[in-house]
Amino acid sequence: MDEILKQKIETLQRKNAEALLGGGQAKIDAQHKKGKLTARERIDLLFDEGTFEEIGRFVMHRCKDFGLANEHYLGDGVVTGYGTINGRLVYAFSQDFTVFGGSLSETYAEKICKIMDLALKNGAPIIGLNDSGGARIQEGVNSLAGYADIFYRNTIASGVVPQISAIMGPCAGGAVYSPAITDFIMMVENTSYMFVTGPNVVKTVTHEEVSFEELGGAVTHATKSGVTHFTFSNEIECIENIKKLLSYIPQNCEEEAPRLPYSLQGNEKRPELNTIVPSNPNQPYDMKDIITQIVDTDSFFEVHKNYAENIVVGFARLAGRSIGIVGNQPAVLAGVLDINSSIKAARFVRFCDCFNIPLLVLVDVPGFLPGTDQEWRGIITNGAKLLYAFCEATVPRVTVITRKAYGGAYDVMNSKHIGADMNYAFPTAEIAVMGAKGAAEIIFKKEIAEAENPEAELQKKIEEYTAKFATPYKAAHRGYIDEVIMPEDTRFKLIRAFQMLENKAVKLPKKKHGNIPL
Repeated sequence: MDEILKQKIETLQRKNAEALLGGGQAKIDAQHKKGKLTARERIDLLFDEGTFEEIGRFVMHRCKDFGLANEHYLGDGVVTGYGTINGRLVYAFSQDFTVFGGSLSETYAEKICKIMDLALKNGAPIIGLNDSGGARIQEGVNSLAGYADIFYRNTIASGVVPQISAIMGPCAGGAVYSPAITDFIMMVENTSYMFVTGPNVVKTVTHEEVSFEELGGAVTHATKSGVTHFTFSNEIECIENIKKLLSYIPQNCEEEAPRLPYSLQGNEKRPELNTIVPSNPNQPYDMKDIITQIVDTDSFFEVHKNYAENIVVGFARLAGRSIGIVGNQPAVLAGVLDINSSIKAARFVRFCDCFNIPLLVLVDVPGFLPGTDQEWRGIITNGAKLLYAFCEATVPRVTVITRKAYGGAYDVMNSKHIGADMNYAFPTAEIAVMGAKGAAEIIFKKEIAEAENPEAELQKKIEEYTAKFATPYKAAHRGYIDEVIMPEDTRFKLIRAFQMLENKAVKLPKKKHGNIPL
């Protein structure tokens, strides 16, 4: 081999080895001591073996202020590139905390923007593995500009290609807004946190004493704020669930989600469904028990599991096909709709509609949650978000009313009137303006007051109202319910309905975009 060529090859090999070390072995060891993987270890776990192609390995920062002229690292703190996950093209960036604490510089942002542009051009998902101290302070406005460039691309990509953010370390200040725009956020318990202002600033401004974990840890965002959709006990579990999530969603807005092969069984009946809904309308039950019986075995993948638990949302497969499920949860707050559950479900419905994922809606809702707290915090506009989301959705939409569907909540939960394609009801369904007791007290107020035994008269009127209105048949007579079905037949009916709706096409009025009540 020519000596000059040999030297050039050795230079390349040396630079590659240097880039792979990031901020150096000592900082890699420190990362491991915290129970965290390195940026490259995360990439290796995420992508199919040997498929990741790195872009920008030798990029270095340009800033020469505050001593940065004397400290350079190849790659500049972020690993970017593309590869396959379960054979499908995916783009990703992985922030490297061993280089300047993973802080974002001008060139670091350019690397991320480059792969985001490629993902848009080629119609493939973008995954961000976040582990960063925030903006690189030494670079000032150049770093802030880099964040804004990323935010802009997140917004342009929204609804075009799926975007998933995994928080695997700190994510603070302006850095939080990129994950917030993406479709799903995953966090790792005890090693990741997100907040706009940290505990020290909070203490200075509001005099509150709060820890990093309490302020912005995974459990806080999973239960209180709803910022994160998933939490996991470690990074390996988190990465495995990124892959699982991808299996339910398509590459882009013009494709359909991957289907698993499925042959209809001779008997798709599920007799257990006949006994899940109690005969007592005030007795709770778990809507997830119904979901489990309806969908393919072990296919339900719940989203936002620990937030606004009075509504259940998630992905599943029905005869091998990916669907999105929204269901009231009678086991929590009687399944009532409130501000948080409305926002949670609306966001999920809009994601499914963006990416051609059919919607199954399971209804057992006594209405909207009353009270000054809800009214003063905007239940009107927040409840309208869910209504808006269903109304604008053009994917196949099927509803099953299992029990209560009262008042405006009946309308909101994917009723026929707002564009649902097929609406089924169990024989236990009660479709009315309100519960029988409240209705009887209003309609028969005078008769009850004048009766010799008001309590007995009230009970009589409740039974009269129940027999006439608290059934699915008034709605079925008007065609608002397409069929009253035996619960055990639900799975088969849904398989057939979604098959029938496969080629559904809706033409919407020409407009730039609607104005959702934010």
